[in-house]
Amino acid sequence: MATYEPFYNRTMELPEELLVGAIDSHVHAGPVLRSNPGHFDPIQVAEMARAAGMRTILYYDVFGWASGTAWMVNRFLKDFRTYGGYLMNSSHDGMNPRAVRTALNLGEGCRMISFGSHCTYHSASTESTLVDGKLVPFKDAIPGFAEKELSRAIRIPLDGEPVPDALKEILDMVAERPEVYLNTGHVSGAEALRVVELAQAAGIKKILVAHPARALLTVEEQKNLAAKGVFLEACAVDFGGPWMPQTHYYVERELMDMGAVVHGRAMSWLQGIRDVGPEQFVLATDYGVRVLPSPIEGMRMMISMLLYFGFSIEEVQTMTAHNPARLIGLD
Repeated sequence: MATYEPFYNRTMELPEELLVGAIDSHVHAGPVLRSNPGHFDPIQVAEMARAAGMRTILYYDVFGWASGTAWMVNRFLKDFRTYGGYLMNSSHDGMNPRAVRTALNLGEGCRMISFGSHCTYHSASTESTLVDGKLVPFKDAIPGFAEKELSRAIRIPLDGEPVPDALKEILDMVAERPEVYLNTGHVSGAEALRVVELAQAAGIKKILVAHPARALLTVEEQKNLAAKGVFLEACAVDFGGPWMPQTHYYVERELMDMGAVVHGRAMSWLQGIRDVGPEQFVLATDYGVRVLPSPIEGMRMMISMLLYFGFSIEEVQTMTAHNPARLIGLD
C-alpha cells in the first residue's frame, strides 16, 4: 500500500503562506548600466515583497552604496523597511576603507559588507567572452584586460601571505558593528576559507559564504564552516529554473516522472543543502533581472522546490526567514 505523506498532499497555498515573513537577502535592482537596463527598480521590488507579506529585502548594488537605495525606498514606502549592502568592487577601488566607512554610515547604514562580485581576481580571471563560438577568458581575449582590471581586482591573502593594512581596517570596522555581516563575495574557495579565518580572528560574529564561493567548497568544508557558526548561501539563480515534477498523471507518488529534475541543476543544488544540513543555510534569489521571474516569484519557486523534495516547513522557515533575520540583525 502506497503512503501519501503530508508534502505530497500539501495545499496549493502553502508556498504563498511560507512567503509571509520570508526575507530575500540578495536582490539586484536598479540603477544599473545603460547597457543592461532590464531590471526591476528598487521600489517595484519592495512593493511586491510587501504585497506578498515578506518581512524585508536586502539590496545588492554592484555600482553603488545600496544603503542609500534602501534609505530612499524606506522614505517612500514608510510601512515596509528595506536594507542595503555594500560590495567592494573595483569601481570603488576594491578594498577601500574609506568607501566601507561611508557605506556603514550612509542613510541608515548598510547591513552587509562584501568582497566584491564579478571583479574579484577569481571572477575576473574566469569570466569569458565568445571567440569563434568558444569561451575564452577576458584576460586572454581582451588586450589590456589583465593589466587594467586584474591588477585592481580583490585578492585575499592566503596562509603565509601578508595581510594588507586596508583589509585589517575593514575587518575591524565590521567587527565593531554587530548588526553588520561580512560576505565573502565572488572569491575562490580557498580565499573564502581564509576570509572566515581572518574575520573570526578579528571578532566578526556573522559571516556569509556567498553562493559562488560555496559552490567551490566540498561538503566537508561546508560542514566545518557551519559548525563554526558561518552562514552558507544558496540562491535561486544557481538552479537555473523551477526544475520539479510539473504534471502528474498517476496518483501514486512513486509514479511521478522525475526526468526533468534529474536533467536540471536543481537536483545537485537541493542535494548540497541536504548533505550539509539546513541549519546554517540562508536562501535568497539573486534575482532582479527582468529576464528572470521577480525576486518574490523566485522565492516562491524555491519554497515549492524545497517542499517537493521533502524539506519540512520548519526547515524552509529556518532558511528563508529565521537565518536571514539573524544575518541582517533582526529579532
